[in-house]
Amino acid sequence: MTPDLFDDLPAEHLPEIIAEGAVILRRFALDRAERLLGVIGEVTELAPLRRMKTPGGHAMSVAMSCCGEQGWVTDTRGYRYQSDDPLSGRPWPSMRDVFRTLAREAASAAGYEGFCPDACLINRYEPGAKMGLHQDRDEHDFKQPIVSVTLGLSQVFQFGGLRRNERPVNIPLHHGDVVVWGGPARLRYHGVLTLKAGDHPLTGPCRYNLTFRRAR
Repeated sequence: MTPDLFDDLPAEHLPEIIAEGAVILRRFALDRAERLLGVIGEVTELAPLRRMKTPGGHAMSVAMSCCGEQGWVTDTRGYRYQSDDPLSGRPWPSMRDVFRTLAREAASAAGYEGFCPDACLINRYEPGAKMGLHQDRDEHDFKQPIVSVTLGLSQVFQFGGLRRNERPVNIPLHHGDVVVWGGPARLRYHGVLTLKAGDHPLTGPCRYNLTFRRAR
């Protein structure tokens, strides 16, 4: 990524580089946040949020749903993508244009042209919910970036190294912030610390996270 890549971005959207291949676009999704939240409501009416269980039988603290051609699931059979919602047996809801456009524009602003996600994970964090350090490695093509959007309450994002024991950097993420990572950063460990209690005018006591990926 080179400085002239960002010449056309508004000042508030200039990326904060957190590692080679990984940036934060502050407030990038702010102007469409209400529409995004409305679509989350539409999607989760069709595919309700649920606390999935890990292969070890532990319920995740984060409630999750998906939209797009593929959805990420976890159960006793392991972690994987599949085209149908295990709760209903029907295909996941389609990915709305406002989602796909945001993901493509954020990826482009971070230097990843041509990103076309086929999966969007919708995570709802309530006070006490967290996501431990992990790698996103269930996708087929690691050349494709990850685009992660924060809506609602602020939460501390952890971005680590390529080994689990590398100490992560703690980065507060706020409403409308977007994190994009790929290339040499694609398989870095990442997670979020426990969400603290609060109240947001659009989401109440929650934080929503949209994570766009190319699964297939």
